[in-house]
Amino acid sequence: MQNKSLVSISDLSKEEILEILASSADFERNPNRKTFEGKVIATLFFEPSTRTRLSFETAVLRLGGSVIGFSDAATSSSVKGETLNDTIRMVACYADAIVMRHNIEGAAQLAAEISPVPIVNAGDGSNQHPSQTLLDLYSIFKTQGHLENLNICLVGDLKYGRTVHSLVMAMAHFNPTFKFIAPKEMSLPEEYKIFCKKNKIQFSESNIFNNNFNDADILYMTRVQRERFSNLDEYERVKDLYILENKMLLSSKSNLRILHPLPRVNEISPDVDSNPKAYYFQQAQNGLYVRQAILTKVLS
Repeated sequence: MQNKSLVSISDLSKEEILEILASSADFERNPNRKTFEGKVIATLFFEPSTRTRLSFETAVLRLGGSVIGFSDAATSSSVKGETLNDTIRMVACYADAIVMRHNIEGAAQLAAEISPVPIVNAGDGSNQHPSQTLLDLYSIFKTQGHLENLNICLVGDLKYGRTVHSLVMAMAHFNPTFKFIAPKEMSLPEEYKIFCKKNKIQFSESNIFNNNFNDADILYMTRVQRERFSNLDEYERVKDLYILENKMLLSSKSNLRILHPLPRVNEISPDVDSNPKAYYFQQAQNGLYVRQAILTKVLS
């Protein structure tokens, strides 16, 4: 990690990723500590969030620190025309680290370049979401017992899905085989396919969902993100194409686990929730421990 900021999952080496996962397991065993006593963390959410913001703030509080910031850009001086540059410089006067979500790709990188305190990217547009990826990796490790040589099927909005983009990059360390299932309009951007080829990652693409994941160890569902569409007719056409139902899991592998970065809309039927292969709520809980580990690392 450069300058202790976490902007992209590519900021971390394989060794650093494994170190954070080991630290996460330690925090899961004992999440309540006083290591952040006297520390102040700012959470700046220019874009809506529930799990990411609350888990970061809970991570700080359980470590004995304090939280400042905002959960709605409309309550900040950005509505008065204050630039991101000025907001970051000002908040850095009050906080020991800044956790930021922004709707513009590259905003986290800009913040890291100008901030005198560490920046943690909590999602920048459709670009990256490294803390989500680390909790995804932790969830995969917990359910499979390892990260190596896994078959991972990613479904839904692969074009705008920043969690998908980060996960593809992170798994390059662990020799995965990917299956990308999406409508043509939502297919994985070409830059990530080039990344897979460059890193000798096997992958296939399809627009067929039903019974097309029976060889998967991980089924990673995503919602079609309405907020990323400028054309709502296009959104309406694709939003209901892939819906996972409990009966579709009958022929899946016994070790299969279903992940989802949440929130879901209707891409996972409620009847899946009681299936032991469903892991998305435990995945969200894992976010607390992983974000404790991330904040501890950037403030070390």
